[in-house]
Amino acid sequence: MSSIPLATDIYFNLSNGQKIPALGVGTSPPDNKPAVKEQVITAVKAGYRQIDTAWYYGTEQYVGEALKELFEEGVVKREELYIVTKYWPSLYNNPEESINQSLKRLQLDYVDLLLQHYPVAFKSGPDGLPVVPLDEAGNLIYDDDPVTGNKFIESYHKLEDLLENTTKVKAIGISNYSNPKLRKLLAAVKKHKPVVNQLEVHPLLPQQDIIDFNNQNGIRVAGFSPVGSGGAPVLKLPLVNQLAEKYNVSPNEVANAYLILQGVPSLPRTSNLERIKTNIRLPPLTREERDQLYQLGVENPERFINEPWGRGLGLKWFKGDNLSVEFD
Repeated sequence: MSSIPLATDIYFNLSNGQKIPALGVGTSPPDNKPAVKEQVITAVKAGYRQIDTAWYYGTEQYVGEALKELFEEGVVKREELYIVTKYWPSLYNNPEESINQSLKRLQLDYVDLLLQHYPVAFKSGPDGLPVVPLDEAGNLIYDDDPVTGNKFIESYHKLEDLLENTTKVKAIGISNYSNPKLRKLLAAVKKHKPVVNQLEVHPLLPQQDIIDFNNQNGIRVAGFSPVGSGGAPVLKLPLVNQLAEKYNVSPNEVANAYLILQGVPSLPRTSNLERIKTNIRLPPLTREERDQLYQLGVENPERFINEPWGRGLGLKWFKGDNLSVEFD
């Protein structure tokens, strides 16, 4: 087989004229948070240029330590990296406080992209605590109805203000938005549409309707959990393994390619440093092969990230969601 291109060499255009790397390294909460530092260092040295983190993850401090070391060693310059973070629903009414905390932990002056983590509003204090407010019965305490409320739009307006009036963010976007939620947001945007919508996307959850709607509106979908989150169920699919053998790559690289070859940045996370180093090739899956992978999700769709704060958002195949009334 001829030489396989590298996913780390691929960039996608955003609607604001900027570019986003097609392959990123995720930093969502692992069992050992300090280990994120070495994971980020390993990824950047292997050629990754997008780092995806969030206020909620509790790992920004270790991402910051990694960046400081990489910059001091001259491995990479700040402007060569694309750094994404997100603000949590407990700080929906003060995203600037969230980004201030994030920048301090990351030891940066700005991030390339700030996302609204979920389009919901929690009833928390001005410091964002409690992070997940619960009543005595263990139910989430909202500041706004997750189905009918509009505070997620007010929160996005504050995100627009951050972009307009500060140098702390270069671009803004959203995460975990269904088509019904996005329609409501787009009808109310003041000036700056989101450039990215980050979602769970993989062969078992292709969400093509959301990708198509976002594309129509100049919003690029980015995919987290490309192998299906814990247990990596996507890597156990016979077709994924057959394609990995055909192209002499890993099943992880097939999962990334499924996303990247349709214009969706892939954001894998792993604690395995060797896997980080080698998870960078882009097998040239044919359109027929990608369609075969897509059909797996059409026939047996499964969502693996089913956190309680995602209920009521209109996301299809969401386990335990007895709130959503509007789907697309």
